[in-house]
Amino acid sequence: MGRTDRQWGGDDFVKILTGNDLGTGDVIWWAGDGWSRQVGDSVDVGERGDELARAEEAALRVVGAYVIDATVTDEGIRPAHIKDRIRALGPTVRPDLTLKPHDADAGNWVI
Repeated sequence: MGRTDRQWGGDDFVKILTGNDLGTGDVIWWAGDGWSRQVGDSVDVGERGDELARAEEAALRVVGAYVIDATVTDEGIRPAHIKDRIRALGPTVRPDLTLKPHDADAGNWVI
C-alpha cells in the first residue's frame, strides 16, 4: 500500500478521491498510481484532488470522481461521511454482498 502522492501526516483528516469505474460501475478509490476497489488503498491527494479527478475523467478511467474527507485510524482509512462509508463497504441490501462479507462488525464501521 505505497503512499505515492503524499505521505500521511499527523493530520486527523486527509483528502481522498473516489468515483465509479466507467466499465463496471464499481466504487473505486485513487491509490496513487491507479484505482482500487479498496478504500484502504487510498492516498492523500491534498489540494490536487479536483485536478486529478478532471484528468482521470477526461482519460475515461472514472466517472463521477470527487474529493472527500477521511480519517486515518488504527483500522485504516475511514471516510468522514456516512454516505462514503456506505460506498466503501459495498451494497447494503445483503451483508454477504459487501466487500467485507465475513466481518460481523462491518456494519458498525459505517455508523
